[in-house]
Amino acid sequence: MRRLPILLFLLALTVAVVPATAAQAKVAIGIADNKSDMFTDPRFTALKVKYVRVMVPYDAMHDFAQRTWLDGWMAGAKADGLTPLVTFDRSRKRTSHNPSAAQMATSLKDVRKRYPFVKEFATWNEANINKRPETVARWWMAMRKACPTCTILGADLLDRNNVGTWSQRFVKAAKRTPKVWGLHNYTDANTLKTVGTRKLLKAVKGAVWFTETGGVVSRNNGSGIAFPTGASHAAKATKFVFSTLAKLSPRVQRVYLYHWDTGVGDIGTTADDDRTWDSGLIGPDDQPRPSLAVLQALLGVRTS
Repeated sequence: MRRLPILLFLLALTVAVVPATAAQAKVAIGIADNKSDMFTDPRFTALKVKYVRVMVPYDAMHDFAQRTWLDGWMAGAKADGLTPLVTFDRSRKRTSHNPSAAQMATSLKDVRKRYPFVKEFATWNEANINKRPETVARWWMAMRKACPTCTILGADLLDRNNVGTWSQRFVKAAKRTPKVWGLHNYTDANTLKTVGTRKLLKAVKGAVWFTETGGVVSRNNGSGIAFPTGASHAAKATKFVFSTLAKLSPRVQRVYLYHWDTGVGDIGTTADDDRTWDSGLIGPDDQPRPSLAVLQALLGVRTS
């Protein structure tokens, strides 16, 4: 009978020194949305997330309207003490123009000069749709040189069939592996599968941030990839992101849900965008959707 206390002590000691598994590890959570109204929404502030993401035209600093929009967004992020991730994207004025590596470096410097607290960037949005990995690798190297103390994601990639081969070609061209990759795994999330996420994890080393993900309520963007939509299914997909996809590897460090609300707003989110894509946690009627309840439960946020 005297052995029981000793056995219990040894068991407790063993549990204390066992490191957390991938399934036990918690990822950092953020919200991706180009609309600044979320920063003043009490439902957003109640979440106490630390990370936000914005998609910025690479030449935005040279356009008054775009600078004004981004000034408002950045002011909201800074006031709330949040860490912004800036993902560069196509010009709103030059629809078929690839910037040079020097232009991308200048774009980063311009953003840093105007918003010195911004230190996290992604080279390009969904680059494996129509950008050569060799081109994006040159952008990435130039941006790293422009800000050696910044975190520069290799690219934000879609979880499509080429995600593995594209990222491997990027590494070959850059002759090094980025410390962080961005992934938009909407297909995995909404089909409740892990195919695309596993492809990226298997193809390259480095941490992975889900820089856009979540359940889709509706879409009409001409994609040939079919998956279920709807508010209730979106909640199921959002739950799957955290219960399964984020736990595939300890290399998955952050999850940014896209997006906060559905409504007209700002440079990167227009009325047309809302007609073609809706994954908002808040609907156009300003009412919370089931996906928000999933996130609130995950973060332990009480609702009235």
